[in-house]
Amino acid sequence: MVIDMSGCRFGVIRRAWAISFLAKPEDLADLRRVIRMNLEPWGLADIECDAQLCASELVANVIEHVGVGTPARLAVSMSGSRLRLEVSDPDTRALPTLVTVTDEHEQGRGLTLVDGVAERWGVVLRGDSKVTWCELTTGLRSSIDHVEAPQVAKAEALLGLVGLTARTERVPQGPLSVAHAEEAAIDVIADLLHWLRAHGCDPDSALDRAQTHFEAELPQAV
Repeated sequence: MVIDMSGCRFGVIRRAWAISFLAKPEDLADLRRVIRMNLEPWGLADIECDAQLCASELVANVIEHVGVGTPARLAVSMSGSRLRLEVSDPDTRALPTLVTVTDEHEQGRGLTLVDGVAERWGVVLRGDSKVTWCELTTGLRSSIDHVEAPQVAKAEALLGLVGLTARTERVPQGPLSVAHAEEAAIDVIADLLHWLRAHGCDPDSALDRAQTHFEAELPQAV
């Protein structure tokens, strides 16, 4: 297998995740919160709102056409450079259909919104369920790419010098998971704090100043 290393020299992979739930209107806010909690660590906060919108509308479609309290499942993964959202339910008869909606109609807007936000969407029938899916453009070049930024490039150069893949004993061969990459990077940060302390600097003060710099350089702060 050839691994596309576009963007990330360590091939940090985003592990797919899923959550099962009962499709209820009052639980949509919790679903959006789960999406936010998972996309931010993936470095995909820029498309967080679009992902929340699509997931909410797909689940709302289940609520409207299959029924309140229907057992459903949301699965999130990378599909190449795209973010893929899948909502599954046990009804193979009520197939989602894109219809023309006028300003006077309040219902039927869900798939229209998804169609306008997602790069593509569709329905897959399985033996005992159907899966309505959509894929969002991320701006990445591959599933293991990350946002371009000079700070990220400098960090990768530093981590390459200290040997990121050798920082933890449990790191497997090949691409790193997000969790392993996080642990390895934390080890490097801890080493830097030891270095500062050895030279008479206050590690806590350094961490506070680093946090201030980090927050000031976030894209939304520009």
